[in-house]
Amino acid sequence: MSIGLVWFRRDLRLHDNPALSAALRAHEQVLCAYIHAPDEEAPWAPGAASRWWLHHSLAALDAQLRQRGAALHLRGGPTQRELDALLRATGAEAVYWNRLYEPAIVARDTRIKQHLLARGVHAHSFNASLLEEPWQTLNTQDTPYKVFTPYWRRRRAALEPRPPLSAPRRIAARECPDGVALEALRLLPTIAWDEGLHSSWTPGEAGARARLRQFLASGVQHYAQGRDVPAHDYTSQLSPHLHFGEIGPRQIVWALLGGAHEPLPEQARETFLRELGWREFAHYLLYHFPRSAEHNFDERFDAFTWARRNAALLRRWQRGRTGIPIVDAGMRQLWHTGWMHNRVRMLVASWLTKNLRQHWLEGARRFWDTLVDADLANNTLGWQWTAGTSADAAPYFRIFNPVTQGERFDADGAYVRRWVAELADVPAPLVHQPWRDPALLRRVKYPAPMVEPGASRGAALAAFQKMRTAAG
Repeated sequence: MSIGLVWFRRDLRLHDNPALSAALRAHEQVLCAYIHAPDEEAPWAPGAASRWWLHHSLAALDAQLRQRGAALHLRGGPTQRELDALLRATGAEAVYWNRLYEPAIVARDTRIKQHLLARGVHAHSFNASLLEEPWQTLNTQDTPYKVFTPYWRRRRAALEPRPPLSAPRRIAARECPDGVALEALRLLPTIAWDEGLHSSWTPGEAGARARLRQFLASGVQHYAQGRDVPAHDYTSQLSPHLHFGEIGPRQIVWALLGGAHEPLPEQARETFLRELGWREFAHYLLYHFPRSAEHNFDERFDAFTWARRNAALLRRWQRGRTGIPIVDAGMRQLWHTGWMHNRVRMLVASWLTKNLRQHWLEGARRFWDTLVDADLANNTLGWQWTAGTSADAAPYFRIFNPVTQGERFDADGAYVRRWVAELADVPAPLVHQPWRDPALLRRVKYPAPMVEPGASRGAALAAFQKMRTAAG
């Protein structure tokens, strides 16, 4: 009997899963397995919020498989050892998986593929998480793009919607002993800090598909103008579902362009597609420039004078006690829900890297541990873009003014009041700069700004000019 092993990773869905579909076509029976080996992703092993999501997504996938006559077989790494054990136990002749693109995982998967082939096992890998492989698009000099606009112009011109692969109705499953229970992976927190995550999210493929339907019904029409307003629910919030592969970008493109739904306003549709393009670009850059996860993409910034690491300032920033209302609102939203509105992500990143002049890796590591959508490619590009150190970055001298940004994108203060309870009753003229009334700060027990916005901006610009002068 022909048996195939489907190695699930961050492709935790049944619809449009090319590895699963190929295995089912080629074999009479399949074993669906997930191997937990976080150490193999070092130094970016999944953080606490990601582990919470992973637990519930694995449970959801197992439930889906059981409805179809199979189950999700769980093991703890090392991966190569566990794959070998599964091959011996089942007699499987081939392993199927969907590719990932982080540097440590690329190196690990390359070793595993060579090992499998050396022992006579067929190894088949597929693209399930990107619209196109990172190596497929190069510029006219046959080198990787470093600027998003020409990259996306070329990618958008070639983008064609295609119907997603169907989910299997039944799966002829191969049984295998010696799996572990989901609880044995110890993904959930031992201290119950996750109530806000439970109330905010539904991990799993069903949750992803419901989120997409909701966005197409009530969000995308307002997306072009409303995506910058954090108090409004006009963003898709699909990012954690995309990261864990509970939905794929090709499914979203098909929903937007393939006629599966009512025609959408062109501006809203293209603006959202461009955001999918930015996600592609993040993975593209990380694949071609893997050192950027730890180092400045723009090497000139290796000579930049960051401020000395200040643990007290970092704790205040992490806890939403900076004294800058929209920054604190974002950090408290992050802690409660595991997610933060994209406009506010830029503001909290700018405050940390420019006004406080703390290294962007300090922020990247904090987001990595607290975001349910913590994705190495997106996290790296987002932080380096705001810090000014990346490819196609915002210029370093572009320093967001949190007061004017708050007044522009949270004009009535609804977002700040929702997340910063101390300021819930503060009138609009003061909600974004309550320090103008010192008596108010004392009354509501809200801190004054940890650094003065104007002076800290000037210090950041001076450090930038010093770097430029040194570089000639």
